[in-house]
Amino acid sequence: MTTPVQPDNTDQDILADQDVLTAGPQYNAPAKKTRVKWYRCHLEREELARLNKRSDFLGFAQTLGYLGVLAGAAGAAIYSSAHWPWYITALLVFVNGHFWHFLINGFHELVHDSVFKTRWLNRFFLRIFSFLGWYNHHHFWASHTEHHKYTLYPPDDMEVVFPQKYDLKGLWKRAIINRRYAYDLIKGKLKTFAGRLPEDTWGKTLFPASDPERRRAYTRWERIVLVGHLLIAGVSIALGYWIVLLVITFPKMFGNWLQSLCNSAQHVGLQDNVSDFRLCSRTIYLNPFVQFLYWHMNYHIEHHMYAAVPCYRLSRLHRLIKHDLPYCTRGLRETWTHIAEILEKQERDPEYQYIAELPAPNTQRDGSRSEH
Repeated sequence: MTTPVQPDNTDQDILADQDVLTAGPQYNAPAKKTRVKWYRCHLEREELARLNKRSDFLGFAQTLGYLGVLAGAAGAAIYSSAHWPWYITALLVFVNGHFWHFLINGFHELVHDSVFKTRWLNRFFLRIFSFLGWYNHHHFWASHTEHHKYTLYPPDDMEVVFPQKYDLKGLWKRAIINRRYAYDLIKGKLKTFAGRLPEDTWGKTLFPASDPERRRAYTRWERIVLVGHLLIAGVSIALGYWIVLLVITFPKMFGNWLQSLCNSAQHVGLQDNVSDFRLCSRTIYLNPFVQFLYWHMNYHIEHHMYAAVPCYRLSRLHRLIKHDLPYCTRGLRETWTHIAEILEKQERDPEYQYIAELPAPNTQRDGSRSEH
């Protein structure tokens, strides 16, 4: 294990930190007492500027391409329900669910405001993704901003908190067909429809009583989502298209395993309280189709290191800095074999965290946190 170093990268720090999660409303954020001096792999200023460049064309290719997958899969299931045998319809409903789970990753990228060059397009599609996935962008804006500034530095980041336990055996009980999904979802949405805000410690931090506008925005969107989906479901049932409930209203009842294995690999088993994204985040290689569905978030070290880089440029960023990254596993099988070994060690020793082997340093740095 080598000690990570900090190159003379002041310009990169400035460029990487600007425009990170700027799409959200300008709420009164709670004062922070600490600042993390993050290690970033060296890039020339001009190269980073090219990587940070947003493209409406590439944004449409990613966004409409992904929405096209959803429309095609849901449409095939709807067509099948009227023309093909029931078992083909059941298969199509199941396959369709796999794709809808990746909505959260497109939603995440649009929250970063980095998919389209034209800002209103980011906002427009963010609301579409928020609605389709039953998500609340007001909550995610608030939470994810802190996650990027203070990645795995509790209590400033409580979006991801270690130690993380991942029940690989239990995953298959809920990740193939989640029978409770619709019940749990509607039960939760009825509570937020009535004005109930997140009651956990993190929720109270993100939505303090001193910021009533943020609290109202959260509740207002929860009501829009619930009423909208209930209207779609009601009209569909009235017209005899019950299948819509399975492929548009509650498609995430099915096939959670693929997205869960991708998304959960981002940080699990790694280190917290360390100022190097190479040690607290994980990059993995995936096949092109799954990488597309996943919005290129398999390049997760790169995403945290330079969060303003659009998702469709992360593969290029990876090629430029991979000489300074730890070993990247190939595919979900190798990735989760490695993670399972880490989790097994953590079961025996709760204090154990995997320390990735880094390339040899050229210079020294202290990597310490500094006070504001």
